[in-house]
Amino acid sequence: MKVFNTLSKRKEEFVPVEEGKVKMYVCGPTVYNYIHIGNARPMIVFDTVRRYFEYKGYDVNFVSNFTDVDDKIIKKAIEEGVTADEVSKRFIEECKKDMAGMNVKPATTHPLATEEIDGMIEMIGQLIEKGYAYEKNGTVYFRTRKFEEYGKLSHKNLDDLQSGGRSLLVTGEDEKEDSLDFVLWKPKKEGEPAWESPWCDGRPGWHIECSVMSKKYLGEQIDIHAGGEDLVFPHHENEIAQSEAANGKEFAKYWMHNAFLNIDNKKMSKSLGNFRTVREISEQYDLQVLRFFMLSAHYRSPLNFSADLMEASKNGLDRIVTAVANLKHLISAATVDSMTDAEKEAFAKTVEFVTGFETAMEDDFNTADAVSSVFELVKYANTTASGDSSKEYLESILALIVKLTDVLGLIVEKEEELLAEDIEKLIEERQAARKAKNFARADEIRNELLEKGIILEDTREGVKWRKA
Repeated sequence: MKVFNTLSKRKEEFVPVEEGKVKMYVCGPTVYNYIHIGNARPMIVFDTVRRYFEYKGYDVNFVSNFTDVDDKIIKKAIEEGVTADEVSKRFIEECKKDMAGMNVKPATTHPLATEEIDGMIEMIGQLIEKGYAYEKNGTVYFRTRKFEEYGKLSHKNLDDLQSGGRSLLVTGEDEKEDSLDFVLWKPKKEGEPAWESPWCDGRPGWHIECSVMSKKYLGEQIDIHAGGEDLVFPHHENEIAQSEAANGKEFAKYWMHNAFLNIDNKKMSKSLGNFRTVREISEQYDLQVLRFFMLSAHYRSPLNFSADLMEASKNGLDRIVTAVANLKHLISAATVDSMTDAEKEAFAKTVEFVTGFETAMEDDFNTADAVSSVFELVKYANTTASGDSSKEYLESILALIVKLTDVLGLIVEKEEELLAEDIEKLIEERQAARKAKNFARADEIRNELLEKGIILEDTREGVKWRKA
């Protein structure tokens, strides 16, 4: 299996630290709002990577954090007049709903930065002891130049950074020994959450959080560290410096980064008005369509989001779903149980589609080519399955389609559609729950309907519903 390693800038054969096991850390979102489709790409991509490792029989320990203390969270809390904790907890729950909609498996562990402060204080203490960090007026900085391999991930030269006037953090510029030093711990400001430390009441810098959470849940050395390419510098570069300076060993063997996602050929930004949340997408499409769209390109290729491409993805996914539904219909009507010799021969030919799928995935997780192999298998099923086919043949080819699409995280076996009267009953129950202030149940019903492709709209005239 070949993996493109950002560290070496080439594809490398994957060899795990521990045979049969994969230790994988993926940087999660900062939870101050609904996740946007830029957040969704690494979630879907690295969930698929995890699924493929599991398909190959590896025991995967998959850790993905929630950054629940951050300037953006504090800003949102001040705007709303609530605590930062309330903001982060609310959006962690909303994020989990969106992840479920995209069929992203829950991580083995989802650590929260605020619950790992003791470990951060401990690692910062170790870095000070080893001379890699120093304290000035309550702020602790990392001595970037002392870590000789700094820049090995982003392939940046420290002197070039210095001459470019680039600093890694904007606070406390005058107190730093070197403008390239970055913050490990900072004093609290009025109204901010804070924790006691040997240096001051304050909070951790962003970079130290992931180093500590990765070490606690995966150990000092991991197989894969992943995230969006925007994290290569300075976040992942700083993680390497901290972790390797503190632990005295290589931090991660393989670094994987997905490319950016654009909207209608423009970078997504609030100022351009093209900022799209996953929740907004879910009001137009089943989130399985978004997942299919994300997997239709190689993860290291830039991806452009547009209405046309989403429609094409919807049609592509529908082709697979329709084929599966057709096979299930044929199974229910089949009159012959066992495969004939001719069918055994026909089924033996499906191995070439599985080989094509695995070859694509083993070449740095080329999901675009893997999807093509699934399409070929679907086409083969459509041409070889009929009302005369045996139940065994139909079930075997159906199981194979489901097995491969499950590796991609695509749900292709659709539940029976709800009848209009069942929908109305659930809407009535939701209204009653809202009246009784049982908002948890009301949300449950909305999500239950959304999973079945029914979108609710609260209007002045009452609740209206439509199919996604």
